[in-house]
Formats: sequence, structure tokens, C-alpha cells
Amino acid sequence: MTKIALLFALACFPGVQVVAQPVQRDAGLTMRIDDVLREMSMIKVGMTRRELSTVFTTEGGLSTASQRTYVYRQCPYIKVDVEFEPLGSREADEDVIARLSRPYLAWSVMD
Repeated sequence: MTKIALLFALACFPGVQVVAQPVQRDAGLTMRIDDVLREMSMIKVGMTRRELSTVFTTEGGLSTASQRTYVYRQCPYIKVDVEFEPLGSREADEDVIARLSRPYLAWSVMD
């Protein structure tokens, strides 16, 4: 009921502003995530599968030689989806990253 009253008041009095409560942030967690994002941002399109494997490792689930989900080595919930350009007879580690998703969070996939 109070939510309805608040919405009604906001609709009727558009000049009224609601002040949000200050958010408590964990400085240590924020610094750690900053470090993780910086490390992951070193991986770019055009790098090889071998270079990708210095920061990420493979995840279980469905994949092909040209497409796979990788997880951050230090946390399996941080993931990227990668598409590769196979380079013929060369080693698979030398396949080049053709597309790299933004990092995202998701539960682990186990085979």
C-alpha cells in the first residue's frame, strides 16, 4: 500500500524529489574487481588462443573448434564467449581470436 501511495505522490507532485540512501561500498572488493577487469582487458581480438589461455581457461559445456566459452582463471563465474579464426594446419593454440564478448557473470557449467 505504501508503494502505491508513493507512486501516486510522485505522479501528482512531479517537483518532489526522492533522496536515495547512500550506498555502502566495499573498497577492497571494488579494488579487486578493478584489478580483474584490467587483467581481462589485456586480451584483444587478433590475439591467439595461447595468449587467451594466460588469463582464461576453458569451461565445460558445448563448444566447437571455432567457438567456446572461457572462464577467468581465478573465478569460474566470470566468463567470456570467444570465436576463433582457425588458421589451417597450424596448431589450435595459434588460432586467432575473431570475436570476444564482454565479460559477464554466470553460474559454472559442469560436464
